[in-house]
Amino acid sequence: MKKVSYFRQFYIWLESKFSLRGKFIVAIGAIISVSYTVFLYRTSMVDNELIILQAQQQARMLHNQILITLQWVSEHNGLFVISQESVDSNPYLDMPSIWDQNGSEYVMRNPAMVTRELSEYSQNKGLGSFRVTSLQPINPANFPDDFEKLCMIDFKHGTVESIAINDTPEGRVVRYVAPLEVKDSCLGCHARHGYIRGDIRGALSITIPIAWADEKIRANNRSLLFIGLVSFVLVSITLLIMFNTLVVSRLNKLSGAMNSFPEKEPDQLLLPYGNDEIGDLGEQFSSLCDRLVGYQTELDKTRQQTLFNEKMASMGVLSAGIAHEVNNPLGGMLNCVKSMRENPDDHEMRERYLPLLDKGMKRIEHIMLQLLNFGRQEPLQLRKIDVGTLLSECLELLSYKLKGIQIIQENTIADECYADAEALKQIFVNLGLNAIQAMPEGGTLTIKSEMIHQQLQFTFEDTGTGIAKDILSHIFDPFFTTKDVGIGTGLGLSVTYSLIGKMNGTIDVETELGVGTQFIVTIPVHPEHMMEK
Repeated sequence: MKKVSYFRQFYIWLESKFSLRGKFIVAIGAIISVSYTVFLYRTSMVDNELIILQAQQQARMLHNQILITLQWVSEHNGLFVISQESVDSNPYLDMPSIWDQNGSEYVMRNPAMVTRELSEYSQNKGLGSFRVTSLQPINPANFPDDFEKLCMIDFKHGTVESIAINDTPEGRVVRYVAPLEVKDSCLGCHARHGYIRGDIRGALSITIPIAWADEKIRANNRSLLFIGLVSFVLVSITLLIMFNTLVVSRLNKLSGAMNSFPEKEPDQLLLPYGNDEIGDLGEQFSSLCDRLVGYQTELDKTRQQTLFNEKMASMGVLSAGIAHEVNNPLGGMLNCVKSMRENPDDHEMRERYLPLLDKGMKRIEHIMLQLLNFGRQEPLQLRKIDVGTLLSECLELLSYKLKGIQIIQENTIADECYADAEALKQIFVNLGLNAIQAMPEGGTLTIKSEMIHQQLQFTFEDTGTGIAKDILSHIFDPFFTTKDVGIGTGLGLSVTYSLIGKMNGTIDVETELGVGTQFIVTIPVHPEHMMEK
């Protein structure tokens, strides 16, 4: 679990510290570094194995050559050379030297001495060394070291050769030890030592230095490392340029197109798209923008139609009361006209009825003007308004629906302010109608309007039935209503909520069943706060 946690923490750190370009470079750099490290390590291992195999093969070849030399010396009963200052006789031989008839001395060289002296020549040439050794040497110079002693013990159990890699102050060496078998030509000297044909009388030990090869391997590794670093830099720069050109710059264009939409069309910034994944993404984004523009156009049309429908629905709800208000003066006017028609010569009646007809016509004209103003469809726009006057006009329009309902208006806003008159009319009428319909048995509707911290605040408080808690969260949903068919459309509060939102305002609801409901509307009035969301 801790390992997973540490890995996740590293991943979160990588995500937070690096850009996409940085993550790409880190990932590619890590892959190249690991790959080249493995390659370098494997190359070094292979070179080392080849050098060791070559040294081992060289040791076997040298072993065979030395055996041939020893066999030649043995079959010729030793080798005699002229005695010189640098050529000493071997005291461990039965016949260390001989003289010819001229008195010249010749010293004998047995196979072990030949091997030792050839080894000295080889060492001087830097080609390694070799010698004959035995567990029971006659000459102390042939006494084995620890490795040779272990090898000769193994030879007694059937081992045919022993190879080892040893470290020395001068560098690594390959040690090769192979047994020396007694042959017929060897019995002349070794028969008296108890050896018989086929015995293992000792071993031939060969040491081949490979320090020169190790230095070559290190030099090769340094060259490979330098080439790897140069390749890493060149590949990183190339990948960085390609990534910036093919990915980062195009993603920046796509991001800029996203930030500029809808003021600028994506095609203005993204063309040409390209025939790869980012090009496909740009085309898909352009297609998405086209669809969003179409959807927004349809949404605006639907919103305007919904607002208009709600206004018409509200006018329909008010029509019954308004018809009564129109019919009353209209009936009196018809009676006046009928009486005047029946008595055309009655000037006194005409003088009395003409002012009544004028008053009735103005009454009807006033009612119709209110309906026309309420039904007019206009876009939201700011202008200076008298909130108190606007609210009074809406309440006068609502007065036709009042039956047993008392309206109390408390207005503390004295100055004119910037607001959208048509939107406020719709809000006032919708909230007023909603309160009136919530009091079928009559009650009191208290409307407060005040200015608080440069914000208009309107409170509509009724003494109606209240709203149940389980439906309180749905009252602003479109077409949600608890009223009977023909009484409510379910759009009033939804349209009100939308209009308030467009003016960056808020609406809060407090309710209690059987006590009443209070709607609190807060709308900013400064022009800079009146932009659509």
